[in-house]
Amino acid sequence: MNETTGPAAGASSLARAEVLLPLVALLFAGSGASALIYEIVWYQLLQLAIGSTSVSLGVLLATFMGGLCIGSLALPRLLPRARGIHPLLIYAGIEALIALFGLIELILIPLIGTAYLYGPQAGLAGMLWRGTIAAICLLPPTVLMGASLPAIVRWVESSPRGVSWWGLLYGANTAGAVFGCLVAGFYLLRLYDVNIATFIAAAINVVVAAASFAVARATPAPSTTEAAPKPAPAPAVSVAPFARLSVYTAIALSGASALGAEVVWTRLMGLTLGATVYAFSIILAVFLAGLALGTAIGSSLVRDANPRAGLAWSQMLAAFGIAWTAYILAEWYPYWPINPQLAKSIEVTFEIDFVRSVWATLPATIAWGASFPFAFAALATNRDPDSGRVVGRVYAANTFGAIVGALLVSLLLIPAIGTQNSQRVLLVTSLLSGLVVLLPLMKQKRSQGLEIAAGVAVGLAGLATLWLPPVPPELIAYGRRIAITAGQSEIVYTAEGRNTSIAVSQWNDGAYQFHVAGKVEASTEMFDMKLQRMLGHLPGLINPDPKSVLVVGFGGGVTAGSFTTYPSVQRLVICEIEPLIPPASTRYFAAENYNVMNDKRTEIVYDDARHFVATTNEKFDIITSDPIHPFVKGSATLYSKEYFELVKAHLNPGGVVSQWVPLYESDAATVKSEIATFFEVFPAGTVWANLLNGNGYDLVLIGRLEAKPIDLDAIQARLDRPDYAKVSESLRLVQMPALADLFVTYAGSARDLQPWLKDAAINRDADLRLQYLAGLALNHAEEDSIYREMRQYWAPPIGLFSGSPARIDALYTAMTSPPPQADENLNRPATVGKEPQPQTPAPPPQK
Repeated sequence: MNETTGPAAGASSLARAEVLLPLVALLFAGSGASALIYEIVWYQLLQLAIGSTSVSLGVLLATFMGGLCIGSLALPRLLPRARGIHPLLIYAGIEALIALFGLIELILIPLIGTAYLYGPQAGLAGMLWRGTIAAICLLPPTVLMGASLPAIVRWVESSPRGVSWWGLLYGANTAGAVFGCLVAGFYLLRLYDVNIATFIAAAINVVVAAASFAVARATPAPSTTEAAPKPAPAPAVSVAPFARLSVYTAIALSGASALGAEVVWTRLMGLTLGATVYAFSIILAVFLAGLALGTAIGSSLVRDANPRAGLAWSQMLAAFGIAWTAYILAEWYPYWPINPQLAKSIEVTFEIDFVRSVWATLPATIAWGASFPFAFAALATNRDPDSGRVVGRVYAANTFGAIVGALLVSLLLIPAIGTQNSQRVLLVTSLLSGLVVLLPLMKQKRSQGLEIAAGVAVGLAGLATLWLPPVPPELIAYGRRIAITAGQSEIVYTAEGRNTSIAVSQWNDGAYQFHVAGKVEASTEMFDMKLQRMLGHLPGLINPDPKSVLVVGFGGGVTAGSFTTYPSVQRLVICEIEPLIPPASTRYFAAENYNVMNDKRTEIVYDDARHFVATTNEKFDIITSDPIHPFVKGSATLYSKEYFELVKAHLNPGGVVSQWVPLYESDAATVKSEIATFFEVFPAGTVWANLLNGNGYDLVLIGRLEAKPIDLDAIQARLDRPDYAKVSESLRLVQMPALADLFVTYAGSARDLQPWLKDAAINRDADLRLQYLAGLALNHAEEDSIYREMRQYWAPPIGLFSGSPARIDALYTAMTSPPPQADENLNRPATVGKEPQPQTPAPPPQK
């Protein structure tokens, strides 16, 4: 640090420091960018270990933000402000340590994740164990991140101008987070992996640390005994204890309402925009951008305004912002006449999603962002010259409230009272946070106008609370496709669960569809019934004597129910993440799924499938996986090489696995990645096609531990047995009355498709490229062209089947014949026990 003496030298040093404030703000923006990159990477890695249920995500959120809270409180206590230590030197050290821990996390998280598998998994003990694992991994770096804000603001004095800069520094950090969110979501993790993303984040930390060290060397450390001219008086000489408490309470309630609203809005906007990694990146970036903009606005006003009044009215405005967003998301966006498949490029879709997000969330987020500089100024006094302590306490209070709000909304309020009433609770919370600060002001003289304004605001907010519209049922059912499907079906059931929202609709041809998060996941349409039964009967018949079965995803229960028809099956485990799904499916699909939920052989495990497979010691004869579409954020973990290796390790000798692969809403690169990744683990794997009107629609992948020929004669003998009559009937109901009707769906093998897959991206845990590929192909309609392209590599499956020459020749002949014309009943509901009545075929819903 350069030493100077005398008033003129001191004034020159402080002037130089003020000139460098924009540079320091830029450095703090870099810190925010790296923090968001780390957060995305660490969440992705830890979810692979502890699961993706709402409880697991809640543990991760509480741990990450808890570390920020601890750090902001701890630094002022552990490192009291002293003249000899330059704040930017402390900040530089913090950034360097964050870079070090960021690199350590790449090694630590996988190691800790392995150790986690040996601890308790269920109940309170399991939750505490997950919290312990998350704390070990996340607390060291997040505590340092939380300490960075109080460290850097110590460089700025507690003057009105200085307090304004506190807010600007916080806003710069948030703006940097916007950049980090977009870079990670649209570039780093799309083209590279978590290692490269971490290296870049660490490099940013190192650059920030080096630049901060250089600035510290060029400027003096602020000191209350500096010989230079004294700064202007602080905004207030003192703050009464009750008034101080009211500010902390208000900023905590502000954090609770803001993060609670983010949880609700992310779920609802995910329905409207499509739940891709890109949509979530846009939603988060816009939310953070609103906070940054609000902080800048509040910082420009704080010098001339009453800070407590500003804090109160920012909360009041946030309450009206919640009402605005609720209206936009429920009454406006779902009915925009937008057909997502008409976009000429994915960039157009992103632009529309960005405009929607800004228009919906900006008012409330600006108000929440403005709260910070007002809270800083309301608590800044001459009696506490440590700006780090003032800012740290405000930030800690807000972060603590954010943790409570996010957990309450996601784990309790949405499952109990739904998103509509949850927004009502958040609106009232925001209103109360404003009133908490206004009450002490109303006791002052000349406050009659303030009282009248507060009364009017309360009344209007009360009306807004009563008026908040519900979520449209068709939005829960059809999501981003609501504009092109509205009015073609009747929504007969909706529910909002802890992990997702579900619906059941009846199409205009009488068929039922089961919807999860805006997508059809199962239906009684014939083409869909056929696919769901293929997922069950292909492995069920290939395995000569299946006794234990694991089904990943309940959906409509049709695949799981297929196994109840097998007399040899003694145990059927179904892994489902959302508890609302099995009873809802049973209510509407019991005939089609053979009431599998209530079958005495069935056990339903409510858990993330990846987590369950990784932690169970049980092995199975058959594992079938029908997860949600790979473009949905997080679902790519159920298509990764490491997941397939886990599945393979949990197969008994002779075990068989089946995996669903959609061709619709996809492109060739995405499909190739899914198939090639599966074949990496099952090199003798095969592909089987489910066609719609003779055109490609979706696929079933089959992998086996033992690549023995499939004995057609032995399978036919089983089907001819009386105790296999239910199996034969189950196949007949999906237009597969003969054995050849099932196996004629053969579409290729790993060996034959190798040239087609040579450039495919392998989806790995450290590089979940699939969800980024699939997200770009969200609105494509290339299912048949992908199938035809793959079909060019088809060759007769010599050696795949065994049996009588006549049966094998007949099967090969059927395989090489043109596909049959669509049955007139193809798009009609599959029924059990009666023939369907004639219906007008309907356009198929996208699963």
